[in-house]
Amino acid sequence: MRQAVLALAVLLWFRPPVMGQSLAPEDNEALTYTVNWPSGLSLGEAQFQSKKIASPAGAPERWDLRFSLDAAIPGFTVADRFRSVATSELCSTEFERDTAHGQKSGKELTLFDLSAGRATRQTLVPQGGGKSQLSIPACPKDALAFLYYVRRELAQGRLPPPQTVFFGGPYQVRLEYAGSEKLRVGDEQVEADRITASVKGAASDVTFDIFFAQDQLRRPVLVRVPLPLGAFTMELAP
Repeated sequence: MRQAVLALAVLLWFRPPVMGQSLAPEDNEALTYTVNWPSGLSLGEAQFQSKKIASPAGAPERWDLRFSLDAAIPGFTVADRFRSVATSELCSTEFERDTAHGQKSGKELTLFDLSAGRATRQTLVPQGGGKSQLSIPACPKDALAFLYYVRRELAQGRLPPPQTVFFGGPYQVRLEYAGSEKLRVGDEQVEADRITASVKGAASDVTFDIFFAQDQLRRPVLVRVPLPLGAFTMELAP
Protein backbone atom coordinates (compact mmCIF):
# COMPACT_ATOMS: atom_id res chain seq x y z
CA MET A 1 0.00 0.00 0.00
CA ARG A 2 2.84 2.39 0.77
CA GLN A 3 4.03 2.12 -2.83
CA ALA A 4 0.56 3.12 -4.02
CA VAL A 5 0.63 6.17 -1.76
CA LEU A 6 4.04 7.16 -3.12
CA ALA A 7 2.31 7.59 -6.42
CA LEU A 8 1.79 11.23 -5.54
CA ALA A 9 4.33 12.55 -8.02
CA VAL A 10 4.27 13.22 -11.79
CA LEU A 11 4.12 14.30 -15.34
CA LEU A 12 6.46 14.94 -18.21
CA TRP A 13 4.21 16.19 -21.00
CA PHE A 14 4.07 19.48 -22.92
CA ARG A 15 0.78 21.13 -23.90
CA PRO A 16 -0.44 24.72 -24.39
CA PRO A 17 -1.66 26.50 -21.26
CA VAL A 18 -5.37 26.52 -20.49
CA MET A 19 -6.29 30.20 -20.55
CA GLY A 20 -8.07 31.45 -17.47
CA GLN A 21 -7.25 28.40 -15.37
CA SER A 22 -6.73 29.08 -11.67
CA LEU A 23 -3.20 28.65 -10.36
CA ALA A 24 -4.57 27.33 -7.07
CA PRO A 25 -6.01 23.89 -6.27
CA GLU A 26 -9.74 23.46 -6.71
CA ASP A 27 -11.52 24.65 -3.58
CA ASN A 28 -13.54 21.84 -1.97
CA GLU A 29 -12.45 19.31 -4.58
CA ALA A 30 -12.91 15.65 -3.60
CA LEU A 31 -11.68 12.81 -5.82
CA THR A 32 -12.57 9.26 -4.80
CA TYR A 33 -10.71 6.14 -5.98
CA THR A 34 -11.15 2.40 -5.75
CA VAL A 35 -8.06 0.39 -4.75
CA ASN A 36 -7.97 -2.93 -6.60
CA TRP A 37 -6.23 -6.30 -6.62
CA PRO A 38 -4.55 -7.36 -9.89
CA SER A 39 -7.70 -9.46 -10.49
CA GLY A 40 -9.83 -6.32 -10.38
CA LEU A 41 -11.48 -7.08 -7.03
CA SER A 42 -11.71 -4.06 -4.76
CA LEU A 43 -9.45 -3.75 -1.72
CA GLY A 44 -10.99 -0.52 -0.51
CA GLU A 45 -11.20 3.21 -1.19
CA ALA A 46 -8.98 6.28 -1.30
CA GLN A 47 -9.75 9.99 -1.52
CA PHE A 48 -7.96 13.27 -2.24
CA GLN A 49 -9.42 16.52 -0.88
CA SER A 50 -8.41 20.17 -1.18
CA LYS A 51 -9.85 23.31 0.41
CA LYS A 52 -8.87 26.83 1.38
CA ILE A 53 -8.05 27.57 5.01
CA ALA A 54 -9.54 30.71 6.52
CA SER A 55 -6.72 33.14 7.30
CA PRO A 56 -6.68 36.28 9.48
CA ALA A 57 -6.94 39.57 7.63
CA GLY A 58 -3.71 40.27 5.79
CA ALA A 59 -2.36 36.73 6.23
CA PRO A 60 -1.29 34.80 3.12
CA GLU A 61 -3.74 32.31 1.64
CA ARG A 62 -3.20 28.70 2.67
CA TRP A 63 -4.46 25.34 1.47
CA ASP A 64 -5.47 22.21 3.34
CA LEU A 65 -4.71 19.09 1.26
CA ARG A 66 -5.65 15.58 2.38
CA PHE A 67 -5.36 11.96 1.33
CA SER A 68 -7.08 9.00 2.97
CA LEU A 69 -6.80 5.29 2.26
CA ASP A 70 -8.92 2.50 3.73
CA ALA A 71 -8.21 -1.00 2.43
CA ALA A 72 -8.25 -4.56 3.73
CA ILE A 73 -7.42 -8.16 2.95
CA PRO A 74 -8.32 -11.04 5.29
CA GLY A 75 -6.41 -10.52 8.53
CA PHE A 76 -4.80 -7.21 7.53
CA THR A 77 -6.20 -3.69 7.28
CA VAL A 78 -4.72 -0.39 6.14
CA ALA A 79 -5.98 3.00 7.31
CA ASP A 80 -3.78 5.92 6.27
CA ARG A 81 -4.40 9.64 6.71
CA PHE A 82 -2.12 12.33 5.30
CA ARG A 83 -2.58 16.10 5.64
CA SER A 84 -0.61 18.94 4.10
CA VAL A 85 -0.83 22.67 4.80
CA ALA A 86 0.68 24.72 1.97
CA THR A 87 0.97 28.32 0.82
CA SER A 88 -0.75 29.65 -2.30
CA GLU A 89 2.51 28.85 -4.15
CA LEU A 90 2.16 25.27 -2.81
CA CYS A 91 5.21 25.49 -0.58
CA SER A 92 4.74 23.11 2.33
CA THR A 93 4.44 24.49 5.85
CA GLU A 94 3.16 21.35 7.59
CA PHE A 95 2.80 17.65 6.75
CA GLU A 96 1.20 15.02 8.97
CA ARG A 97 1.20 11.23 8.51
CA ASP A 98 -1.13 8.98 10.50
CA THR A 99 -0.89 5.32 9.50
CA ALA A 100 -2.25 1.97 10.67
CA HIS A 101 -1.07 -1.19 8.91
CA GLY A 102 -2.43 -4.27 10.63
CA GLN A 103 -1.33 -4.09 14.27
CA LYS A 104 1.32 -1.47 13.54
CA SER A 105 0.49 2.23 13.77
CA GLY A 106 2.47 5.43 13.56
CA LYS A 107 2.04 9.18 13.48
CA GLU A 108 4.52 11.89 12.64
CA LEU A 109 4.51 15.61 11.98
CA THR A 110 6.90 17.62 9.82
CA LEU A 111 7.00 21.41 10.24
CA PHE A 112 8.71 23.40 7.49
CA ASP A 113 10.49 26.63 8.48
CA LEU A 114 10.73 28.38 5.12
CA SER A 115 12.74 31.35 6.38
CA ALA A 116 15.34 29.14 8.11
CA GLY A 117 15.62 26.59 5.30
CA ARG A 118 14.99 23.58 7.50
CA ALA A 119 12.22 21.24 8.57
CA THR A 120 11.64 19.46 11.87
CA ARG A 121 10.30 15.91 11.66
CA GLN A 122 8.84 14.54 14.90
CA THR A 123 7.49 11.06 15.63
CA LEU A 124 4.32 11.34 17.72
CA VAL A 125 3.34 7.64 17.78
CA PRO A 126 4.93 5.58 19.17
CA GLN A 127 6.01 7.92 21.93
CA GLY A 128 9.68 8.61 22.27
CA GLY A 129 10.33 8.39 18.55
CA GLY A 130 12.35 11.56 18.66
CA LYS A 131 12.99 14.46 16.27
CA SER A 132 15.22 15.06 13.28
CA GLN A 133 16.21 18.08 11.19
CA LEU A 134 16.06 18.22 7.40
CA SER A 135 17.50 20.77 5.01
CA ILE A 136 14.88 22.12 2.61
CA PRO A 137 14.84 24.30 -0.53
CA ALA A 138 13.21 27.73 -0.64
CA CYS A 139 9.83 26.22 -1.60
CA PRO A 140 9.74 22.65 -0.24
CA LYS A 141 6.96 20.29 -1.26
CA ASP A 142 5.59 17.31 0.56
CA ALA A 143 3.96 14.53 -1.48
CA LEU A 144 0.47 16.06 -1.44
CA ALA A 145 1.59 19.61 -2.20
CA PHE A 146 3.72 18.26 -5.02
CA LEU A 147 0.77 16.50 -6.63
CA TYR A 148 -1.30 19.68 -6.75
CA TYR A 149 1.72 21.70 -7.87
CA VAL A 150 2.25 19.33 -10.79
CA ARG A 151 -1.40 19.57 -11.82
CA ARG A 152 -1.19 23.36 -11.74
CA GLU A 153 2.05 23.50 -13.71
CA LEU A 154 0.81 21.13 -16.39
CA ALA A 155 -2.34 23.17 -16.89
CA GLN A 156 -0.06 26.16 -17.59
CA GLY A 157 2.12 24.25 -20.05
CA ARG A 158 5.15 24.14 -17.77
CA LEU A 159 7.33 21.15 -16.93
CA PRO A 160 8.14 20.40 -13.27
CA PRO A 161 11.78 19.24 -13.20
CA PRO A 162 13.06 16.24 -11.22
CA GLN A 163 13.28 17.27 -7.58
CA THR A 164 13.17 16.30 -3.92
CA VAL A 165 9.74 15.56 -2.46
CA PHE A 166 9.18 15.09 1.28
CA PHE A 167 7.14 12.14 2.49
CA GLY A 168 8.52 12.00 5.99
CA GLY A 169 12.07 11.72 4.64
CA PRO A 170 13.25 13.15 1.32
CA TYR A 171 12.60 11.25 -1.94
CA GLN A 172 14.07 11.93 -5.36
CA VAL A 173 11.35 11.97 -8.03
CA ARG A 174 12.10 11.51 -11.73
CA LEU A 175 9.43 11.31 -14.44
CA GLU A 176 9.23 10.01 -18.00
CA TYR A 177 6.42 10.46 -20.51
CA ALA A 178 5.21 7.09 -21.88
CA GLY A 179 2.47 8.06 -24.33
CA SER A 180 -1.27 8.57 -24.08
CA GLU A 181 -4.08 6.05 -23.67
CA LYS A 182 -7.85 5.96 -23.56
CA LEU A 183 -9.16 4.83 -20.18
CA ARG A 184 -12.68 4.12 -19.00
CA VAL A 185 -13.87 6.06 -15.97
CA GLY A 186 -17.37 4.79 -15.26
CA ASP A 187 -19.26 5.14 -18.53
CA GLU A 188 -16.87 7.77 -19.85
CA GLN A 189 -13.86 7.31 -22.15
CA VAL A 190 -11.03 9.53 -20.95
CA GLU A 191 -7.88 10.42 -22.89
CA ALA A 192 -5.00 10.30 -20.43
CA ASP A 193 -1.21 10.69 -20.44
CA ARG A 194 0.82 7.82 -19.05
CA ILE A 195 3.84 8.77 -16.97
CA THR A 196 6.43 6.40 -15.57
CA ALA A 197 7.64 7.81 -12.26
CA SER A 198 10.72 6.72 -10.35
CA VAL A 199 10.74 7.54 -6.64
CA LYS A 200 13.93 6.85 -4.71
CA GLY A 201 14.49 7.22 -0.97
CA ALA A 202 17.08 6.17 1.55
CA ALA A 203 15.66 2.64 1.83
CA SER A 204 13.27 2.34 -1.12
CA ASP A 205 13.26 2.55 -4.89
CA VAL A 206 9.89 2.18 -6.62
CA THR A 207 8.70 2.73 -10.18
CA PHE A 208 5.03 3.08 -11.10
CA ASP A 209 2.70 4.45 -13.77
CA ILE A 210 0.31 7.32 -13.19
CA PHE A 211 -2.24 8.58 -15.72
CA PHE A 212 -3.49 12.21 -15.90
CA ALA A 213 -6.66 13.12 -17.75
CA GLN A 214 -6.24 15.62 -20.57
CA ASP A 215 -8.86 17.89 -19.01
CA GLN A 216 -8.53 21.38 -17.57
CA LEU A 217 -7.98 20.09 -14.04
CA ARG A 218 -5.46 17.41 -15.04
CA ARG A 219 -7.12 14.89 -12.71
CA PRO A 220 -5.08 11.77 -11.86
CA VAL A 221 -7.39 9.02 -13.09
CA LEU A 222 -5.28 5.89 -12.56
CA VAL A 223 -2.22 4.79 -10.60
CA ARG A 224 -0.73 1.41 -11.48
CA VAL A 225 1.91 -0.07 -9.15
CA PRO A 226 3.70 -3.26 -10.29
CA LEU A 227 4.36 -5.65 -7.39
CA PRO A 228 5.43 -9.33 -7.30
CA LEU A 229 1.76 -10.39 -7.03
CA GLY A 230 0.78 -8.30 -10.05
CA ALA A 231 -0.24 -4.69 -10.78
CA PHE A 232 -2.28 -3.07 -8.03
CA THR A 233 -4.33 -0.08 -9.14
CA MET A 234 -6.01 3.02 -7.76
CA GLU A 235 -8.78 4.10 -10.17
CA LEU A 236 -10.85 7.29 -10.17
CA ALA A 237 -14.48 6.55 -9.35
CA PRO A 238 -17.12 8.20 -11.57
